[in-house]
Amino acid sequence: MRPETFLVHPPRTDGEVTGSSSTPIYQSATFAIDEGSRWDYSRSGNPTREVLETQLARLDNARFALAFNSGVAALAAVFRLVPRGGTIACASDVYGGTFRLLDLLAPDHDWRVEYVAINDDDAVAKLEDLKPDLLFVETPSNPKLIGSSITELRAAVGRDTTLVVDHSMLSPLVFQPLDQGADVAVQSGTKLLGGHGDLTAGVVTTSRDQIAKTLRFRQNAEGTALPPFDSWLLIRGLETLPLRLERQLANTRALVDLLHAHEAVSRVYYPDEQSQQGPVVSFTTGDFAASKLVVRDTRLFRTTVSFGSVFSSISLPCEMSHASVPAQLRDVSDVPADLVRLAVGVESIDDLARDLLGALDAVAAQLVASS
Repeated sequence: MRPETFLVHPPRTDGEVTGSSSTPIYQSATFAIDEGSRWDYSRSGNPTREVLETQLARLDNARFALAFNSGVAALAAVFRLVPRGGTIACASDVYGGTFRLLDLLAPDHDWRVEYVAINDDDAVAKLEDLKPDLLFVETPSNPKLIGSSITELRAAVGRDTTLVVDHSMLSPLVFQPLDQGADVAVQSGTKLLGGHGDLTAGVVTTSRDQIAKTLRFRQNAEGTALPPFDSWLLIRGLETLPLRLERQLANTRALVDLLHAHEAVSRVYYPDEQSQQGPVVSFTTGDFAASKLVVRDTRLFRTTVSFGSVFSSISLPCEMSHASVPAQLRDVSDVPADLVRLAVGVESIDDLARDLLGALDAVAAQLVASS
């Protein structure tokens, strides 16, 4: 079945006999232990979460899926696949919290962390000599939306490197990293998968037995699994993912054209390849104060962190999502101070365009008046 079909027909919860058309929420910490029973404690396994993980694995063409209680918890578990004293190569344009997480974990594990400009052919070529234990990339990246060729990265690092790809910007409906040669795919379920800004979740998928076994053991031991109610919310969000994403992509492409044509915009960041295009676009104005005015003056675009929800949002990454980048790594992340990130929702494109144009026109008028 296509995702549009199987996402609205989740598998039945094992042993559920009512015929409920909605997956039941097994909001229980414990289960009676009888001969042959599969469940004992929700930290170790829960029927609602199992339905969710089945759907997530199908979406990514994976054998295994694990749902964590946040995207950062998922990332932390994956990074800790690297042995003590190992080497991690990380793309230099990634979510600000990833810099913070690696900066926190690296000293405890004696890791060497190297940041790589993933759109620089010479830098990618050096990965072969670096021989990292793990390579982590986002495609496209956050917030400069740099796309990556997973097949080329696979060839550059070889099979001994665990290649991890975060495709939160796209969702599996657009891009499936495991099919391209990645060992592990990571997503923030908070974003496109959930789609309504009402849950926090992280997703890891893989088809490698030992990786899945290690992650499952640590998830249970550390208590980082997604709770039952949040699992149900994510199951519900997945049901409308194809519809939401279709509308969001159409709205985004229309706003990309608008931005390219506007005199107040100095540069637009959006992938040329349709296979790398998601519902996020970034742009600069050439002036930090002007960018702040755009963020301040929009009304439908709420000033919030995150992206992927049904409602549109706007942010200045240097003051929000990337404010958490440690001071010593800010030159590495290299996010322009005037970069504005738009996360586009499902509202009427006429209303979104009017809102954004009003803010940009006001900035253009001020620039003319001051010149």
